Amino acid sequence: MKNIFKLTGVAALLMFSVGCSEEFLDKQPSEFLTTEQVGAAAEKNPDVTIGTMNGIYFQTFQTQTGGTTGHTDFGHKGYDIYGDMLSGDVALSVSTYGWYRADITEFQAPLDFTRNSNYQPWRYYYRIIRSTNTVIDALGGNDVVPENEENLYIMGQAKAMRAHSYFYLAQYFQKTYDPSEEILPIYTSLEDENGPKVPASEIYAQIDSDLNDAIAHLDGFNRTGKNQINQSVAQGIKAYVEGVKGNWQEVYDLTNDVITNGGYTLMSAEEVVRMSHDGPDTDPYGGGFGDLSTPGWMWGVDLTSDQELALVSWWGQMDLFTYSYAWAGDAKAIDEDLYNKIPEGDVRKAQFLAPTGIYEDLMPINKFYAPNRVVGGQDPVETDYVYMRVAEMYLLHAEAAAQLGNEAEAISTLKTLLDERMDDTSYVDGLSGQALLDEIYLQTRIELWGEGKSYLALKRNKATVVRGPNHLSFVGEPIPFDDERLTFEIPEQEIQANPAINTQNN
Repeated sequence: MKNIFKLTGVAALLMFSVGCSEEFLDKQPSEFLTTEQVGAAAEKNPDVTIGTMNGIYFQTFQTQTGGTTGHTDFGHKGYDIYGDMLSGDVALSVSTYGWYRADITEFQAPLDFTRNSNYQPWRYYYRIIRSTNTVIDALGGNDVVPENEENLYIMGQAKAMRAHSYFYLAQYFQKTYDPSEEILPIYTSLEDENGPKVPASEIYAQIDSDLNDAIAHLDGFNRTGKNQINQSVAQGIKAYVEGVKGNWQEVYDLTNDVITNGGYTLMSAEEVVRMSHDGPDTDPYGGGFGDLSTPGWMWGVDLTSDQELALVSWWGQMDLFTYSYAWAGDAKAIDEDLYNKIPEGDVRKAQFLAPTGIYEDLMPINKFYAPNRVVGGQDPVETDYVYMRVAEMYLLHAEAAAQLGNEAEAISTLKTLLDERMDDTSYVDGLSGQALLDEIYLQTRIELWGEGKSYLALKRNKATVVRGPNHLSFVGEPIPFDDERLTFEIPEQEIQANPAINTQNN
């Protein structure tokens, strides 16, 4: 059954207050829950902090959390699309309504700090940070380890979410990892005033501290739904963070623990692609990415009609079988050159419609689709969001092993995944050095296409984007990972509202 999570009165008020405050840096809007209110209530009833944390998870897929009314403003998955398009792996192959075209695929937002598309990720992730600070302050502050078990688990989840948000801000607003570069302001309490940009080393130190605490606090936590962060998810987030810094032994250890002890199984060949059948297209069948209960999914959102998501959603931008822009004139497809690198005999090639010269060419119609498969049909959205899969841990583990010189284990781990996808994986046995790392990077792009991980992999591998012929702009032009067109600037609204940053920029 669907796990419908309802907002308690506390969480609903939290959502209302975050949604209505005009600027992130407003000190304490009168309608915002105070830490004293949450803290006092939590002492009597831990369900208050649970409800507040549910409100934070709700924000991850809520519309207009990036501070705009645009149809690309729908929480974390919206910025997954940004990253997938900036990386070049998702092609806007037909553009009728214009969403993403100028701002993202033609790079106007990263180059222009006044654009809303540049502002949205900043506003969204700092909103999540503010909300997590409300919870952490209410539970006693950053240095407190709650005695109540429920509150301990909430503290762990709040710190993991705060770290996740700072990590994505650092990725989107810094070209490449440079510990000394001043990149973002840091806020760890609602008491913090408008802050200046601090070096990346301080941002990552806070991320590390939060994730170390989260992993410790969440030991033994049995969550009620995959929308909640558990210990394995916190370890997965930290593995991504350590990969940016090149701490490959930590990546290796973290991913090994998730693979060995997390209890997740890789999605099978039958699960990663819609299975063919002889009956009508509307008959039930297996495969595809729309159900949070899939054993290989570690973290995501169980969407129902109660959440009232429709056109303004990830599905409303990406899925042919949803009432969507993808159906109505803004086609999203796999980069043609990347598609051509998927060999015959690899089940993932069937996730995409083979090119025949029609609108739907190379769209992911057999990977992401509303189950009834009526073109333009799903409204409201009831298919689920995926935030993290265990396949990511296998790929990161293989990458870390290769970086550490343990090529035999890198090959073995990669083949464990590929044996579920391909008829013959023997070619992997002959790879070594950079060729092995290149293959792991390629398989990361193929396996996780459309899931928001290509941008992270691009930067981590210091790769170069070369768009295939089904893109509408910059086809064939090499664009390195640290090109200014792939990284956002601190938005104009923040500079105007924050005197500390304004002074630094003058």
